[in-house]
Amino acid sequence: MTAAALLVPLLATTSARATPGAAAQDPAASVPRTGFERSHGERWTTQSEEQRFLRAVDSASGRVTMETIGRTAQGRPLQLVSIGAPAPPSPEQVRRGNSVLLVCSQHGDEPAGREACLTTIRDLAFAKDHATRRFLSRTTLLVVPTANPDGRAADTRGNSSGTDINRDHLALRTAEARALAAVLRDRRPDTVHDLHEYGAHAPYYVKDLLSLWPRNLNTARPVHREATVLSERHVRPAAEDAGYSTGIYGIWTDPETGEPVKQVAGDGQERILRNTVGVKHSVGLLAETRTDPLSDEEKSDDSVNKRRRVRSHLAALKGVFDFAERRRGRIEAATERARAEGSADRGPVHLGGADNEEPAEDQVLADPPCGYGLTAAQWREVGSTLGLHGVRAEQRHGGGAFVPLRQSQRALVPLLLDGRAKFGLTEGKPVQVCGADSAD
Repeated sequence: MTAAALLVPLLATTSARATPGAAAQDPAASVPRTGFERSHGERWTTQSEEQRFLRAVDSASGRVTMETIGRTAQGRPLQLVSIGAPAPPSPEQVRRGNSVLLVCSQHGDEPAGREACLTTIRDLAFAKDHATRRFLSRTTLLVVPTANPDGRAADTRGNSSGTDINRDHLALRTAEARALAAVLRDRRPDTVHDLHEYGAHAPYYVKDLLSLWPRNLNTARPVHREATVLSERHVRPAAEDAGYSTGIYGIWTDPETGEPVKQVAGDGQERILRNTVGVKHSVGLLAETRTDPLSDEEKSDDSVNKRRRVRSHLAALKGVFDFAERRRGRIEAATERARAEGSADRGPVHLGGADNEEPAEDQVLADPPCGYGLTAAQWREVGSTLGLHGVRAEQRHGGGAFVPLRQSQRALVPLLLDGRAKFGLTEGKPVQVCGADSAD
């Protein structure tokens, strides 16, 4: 049995009011249940219920550890749950092994992904079947159950300051984005799955589930290839096998011909998580479930709509785990090669464009500089952010710093420090000759 069998119980239902996760457990066993499950999908799990649920799973299962990786502006905890068998490995061991990171509900008004993540944590923590135990012995699952707790509490897209966290993965101005950056730096997950929801636009944009890989052109080719395989050969087929319609995020299609009509989203912005993780050498994927009730049943009963949104995310997760199990060797080879390529310091760096959009000539650094010099004031301003990104810098006398391109995060350096970068942190001084004194 392979990982294709994982989460099958999550998708099973015993009645029209059955909930994701319920059938995965022994009915006689006392297991934690989310508020969403207990209400049969009539309401979302509250944050106090989430905390009680996670504490109960953590205390009852030796496979789970839970840690607080930050706090929001309003003081709510940002938590990371690690799952492994027989026990979760240390961060150093996670870096050396295979891992999958789930980022759930970055947008606070998109709660279905959070519910799917919570029940997935529980079901993998208590599963007794051989396939799940084998999977968790070879793959560490990392989960940020609620990536935007303040936004979830207010049911808003942004956090408490109104910032869209999914546009802050370069600047790292929010506590939420900084916490995720530290996870990416310290654990180096091989695969990152980002769970969202979207509003339908009938009749061109109504699929139950949409997915999209990193389009940023600085994503290493092997990583980009694995990300498209994850989407097109695993996540979408898994959702379709469960009875859900699928498509590519950001592309309206003609309902009669299936041909593209209009691109409305899905560019290569490096500050969006799916692109950031691609630049940082993880196999990334965005998954979006449709919020709008389009059937008469969903229009008359909101819980039916909610359960469909959660179950379609669960179906996609089945595809993610199948991908991680079946393509383990290819995934690890792709991410390791991408991390090593930066140290070779070869090839262009792209400041714009996407895999479906040619960059303008002035958006391509065909012959990038050796690195960028920062003044003492600039270093004080951005040094901690560079550190969270895992960017290596060499401090200089007088308080300045030199940031070389010859490092694992090579492509990220110009995106952060070149004066032409659209979302850069500061304008560093390009240093053209390697070995030259870069203290100026």
